[in-house]
Amino acid sequence: MKRLAIDPDTALAHVRGAIADVETDNIALMAEKAGSIGDVIRLWYGESDVVTPEPIRRAAKESLDRGETFYVPQMAGHPALAAELATYQSELHGLSLGIDRSTVTPGGMQAVHLALSLMLEPGANAVYVEPQWPNIRHSIHLTGAEARPVALDLVDGRWSLDLDRLFDACDARTRAIVFSTPSNPCGWCASHDELEALVDFSRRTGIWIVSDEMYSRLARTGRAAPSLLQHAGDEDLALCINGFSKAWAMTGWRVGWLNHPASVAPAFRAVTQYVNSGTSPFVQAGALAALQHGEEYALAMRDRCMAGLDAVYERLGRSNSIRLPEMPEGGMYAFFPLAPEGEDARQACLDLVSKARVGLAPGGMFGKSTINCVRMCVARDPEVVAEACDRLLAAL
Repeated sequence: MKRLAIDPDTALAHVRGAIADVETDNIALMAEKAGSIGDVIRLWYGESDVVTPEPIRRAAKESLDRGETFYVPQMAGHPALAAELATYQSELHGLSLGIDRSTVTPGGMQAVHLALSLMLEPGANAVYVEPQWPNIRHSIHLTGAEARPVALDLVDGRWSLDLDRLFDACDARTRAIVFSTPSNPCGWCASHDELEALVDFSRRTGIWIVSDEMYSRLARTGRAAPSLLQHAGDEDLALCINGFSKAWAMTGWRVGWLNHPASVAPAFRAVTQYVNSGTSPFVQAGALAALQHGEEYALAMRDRCMAGLDAVYERLGRSNSIRLPEMPEGGMYAFFPLAPEGEDARQACLDLVSKARVGLAPGGMFGKSTINCVRMCVARDPEVVAEACDRLLAAL
């Protein structure tokens, strides 16, 4: 990671500190290098190679043809989509979720922004579980709050969360505990017991629990990973971030949602009004079609990711130089050490772009505890993933 160099004689020197010194990642550096090489299998971004399914695209086009190009006045989302979200999540997780428990957002990233804006401010802190999608850490930083990491343990190849250590990291200034399940990047999933313990801790302390469940439908077993929604009551301090990007191949659509207590819905609607004035109507039409007609596509995406992981573990499992952890419980990534413990794998990633023509993301982006690891997106044609693994083995 590196921070922007700020010239004191420029206007940037007068920008709020949390924004002026925000960190930048290094995937762009590798992408730039790959551009001059060609024939690179790009597995550094969290995106599949699947085009959004035709029925979802058709629903958006039909919305446009109907002239639905105006504001959606309901800041929580179009009524039809809001109702379908409540039905979908209630059926998926075996609960009864009211229509006022969700807010539609232009992308999961906006859901992150809304969630963290609810409780964070300068002088506060948020404890987050790493390795973690770097946008979580940066979003905490942008609020002016302290981002305080607690690392998962990797023991005998298995990722696990030490709840006592997580709770001990909280203090009087802690406003939230943030994690992703399934984890981006390592595929760890919070168990029902762990989610219950987190809710109990929140009830004792008044600390919010924020669960990023963007990869919920990409669980290795079952239709979905365990959800915080299954353990938190209607007015518990619990927020769930989700979206359409991964399971329905809609990364470019920028549409997601945030689950929250009903009592804070008016606050989220107000912030939505002032930040972006809602989500485009034709995009919401596509999202509605995904929920109504896209179950087979979500299951197919899960199977594609699991087939990609199987290819990685079958191929790289042959190597004596790569130590794979246990198979991820969910998500769309293989995450494993590539450099010796304590060493930065960033240079190895840069070298592999030219030597193997494979693009991987360095683990240091996701936390200091995994600086020697790399992340490989496996939401691709399994044959392409297998080819990438063969190239890596040849180069190593």
